[in-house]
Amino acid sequence: MQNYSPQRSFVQRKEDVVRKWYLVDASEEILGRMATEIAQILMGKNKPTYTPHVDCGDFVVVTNARQVLTTGKKVEQKQYYSHTGYLGGLKSKTLEWMLEHKPEEVIRLAVRRMLPKSRLGRKMLTKLKVFPGEKHTMEAQQPHFEKVQFTSEETQKS
Repeated sequence: MQNYSPQRSFVQRKEDVVRKWYLVDASEEILGRMATEIAQILMGKNKPTYTPHVDCGDFVVVTNARQVLTTGKKVEQKQYYSHTGYLGGLKSKTLEWMLEHKPEEVIRLAVRRMLPKSRLGRKMLTKLKVFPGEKHTMEAQQPHFEKVQFTSEETQKS
């Protein structure tokens, strides 16, 4: 009889996670497609060492949030709802208003809704840094930024 050793699954420990910093330029990018890529980086699904119950994702810095694009008539029709907690306290804002006044919140909400709805998902969201313009304040950590390029189908057809 041969020596039998079952193949073991790899499980990443939180102490062994090596984090990178990614820089995403949101100008001329489609909001939903960009948010899915950012969510996968935050969860760590782009790494071969991905473990679902461990926060093994990387940091993401998004610049030019004000210049993000959407398809169709979402700018006029998409609504963001919030409630004050009082009777009749439902508030709504259009995507157009949000892009004008709170562009970083648009990207943060899009990514948040693609992350796990748990304590781990809330912890992953803290690694997302969004800035409305070209400048960002993450130079103090002196991270090595890796530029993320999205390959959309529209770009490849042109």
